[in-house]
Parts: sequence; structure tokens; C-alpha cells
Amino acid sequence: MYRTKFLLQNDIERKWYVVDASGQPIGRLAARVATLLRGKHKPTFAPHQDVGDHVIIINAGKVRLTGNKKDELIYWHTMYPGGLKSVKRGDWHEHRPKKLLEKVVWGMMPKNRLGRAMYKKLKVYAENVHPHQAQCPEEIVVK
Repeated sequence: MYRTKFLLQNDIERKWYVVDASGQPIGRLAARVATLLRGKHKPTFAPHQDVGDHVIIINAGKVRLTGNKKDELIYWHTMYPGGLKSVKRGDWHEHRPKKLLEKVVWGMMPKNRLGRAMYKKLKVYAENVHPHQAQCPEEIVVK
């Protein structure tokens, strides 16, 4: 009889990856990182389990915005009356590159409890140094 084998939390092997964002288009980079965080690159992927890996993004300030994305507005609401706020994507790229990249990756993750757990494995740094050398992360080139 054939039975579906489900992975237990102890059986999941998580790796650490470093992605250099310098010169990469922001959407392509975010799509690749979301795939790694979800674990869709693994043969053991299951949509109801968190089998993804840890991802470290360095040089977030050097990511490339293509097209007219610098003039696009990012909206959010403060949950107070009249609290609709907006900022240009290009302004965040200059002043808060870490926040911009985190927001773009979050937009490609599932919006539920499992997606929030997967998103916690993302670490973004504006420069090329990170404090995760002890995890021996592998470097990945985004194409």
C-alpha cells in the first residue's frame, strides 16, 4: 500500500544562504528569496509545512529599481481616522533600503500564520557585513 510520507519538524534540514543584492532587480531578487524562504526549491516541499531555509540579504542599499518604480507610491494605514499614509518607493530606496526590501519580499509570501513564520527566517542588511558567520551560510547568485 502506498502512503504519503509527511516530514516531522526534526526531519527538516534548514540551510543558511547569503544573497548579494547589489545590482539586482528588486522584484527578481524578492521572488527568488521568497522561494527559498518557503522551501519550494526542495523536493520535500509541502504547502502546509514550513520547510524553507534561512536567507541573509546583504547590500540592500545597492538593489536596482527598474522602470518607473522610483515614483510609485507605497500606501499603509495607521488605523486612526485620516491615517492613510504614502511615500515614494524611491525615497525608501535612498533612506530605508532595508525596509523597502523587507516589504517587497513580504508581498510575495503567504498572508497567514505559516507565512509569518517563514518570513521570520529573513535577515536583511544594508551593508555587506552580517553577524551570521557562525551558521556558515552558502552564497547564492540570483539570476
